[in-house]
Amino acid sequence: MDNCIFCKIVSGDIPSSKVYEDELTYAFLDLTQTTKGHTLIIPKTHVADLFEMDEMLAGQVFSRVPKIARAIEKAFPDLQGLNVINNNREVAYQSVFHSHIHLIPRYSADDDFAIKFVNHAEQYDAAAMKEIADKIAAEVE
Repeated sequence: MDNCIFCKIVSGDIPSSKVYEDELTYAFLDLTQTTKGHTLIIPKTHVADLFEMDEMLAGQVFSRVPKIARAIEKAFPDLQGLNVINNNREVAYQSVFHSHIHLIPRYSADDDFAIKFVNHAEQYDAAAMKEIADKIAAEVE
């Protein structure tokens, strides 16, 4: 895609700090460096988000996550954990519309990165949970 910054990175038109590359994927440091070693993994083929990926491409891209995560862990012995994040569409905080996976190393609970999970369990009884699960299950192809 002509205007895609990640496609331009893959083609070499825009420089990046490459971490890994194979025939299908490219991994490089995120410019924001939310934490030291913050890495993005992208498919070389342009797809906007997870909703556009077929199972084969998704499997190929996501299968690289453990390899690169282990490399980050070895590179930074003080690593305490790692967040794997895939944002899809603007409301979910996707800002570059070429699918990508964030690997965000965590060094402490105070490393200036947070995710908020709110517990709404009291809003859903067993019947409501079954209804939601059934609705999704009916759409799985």
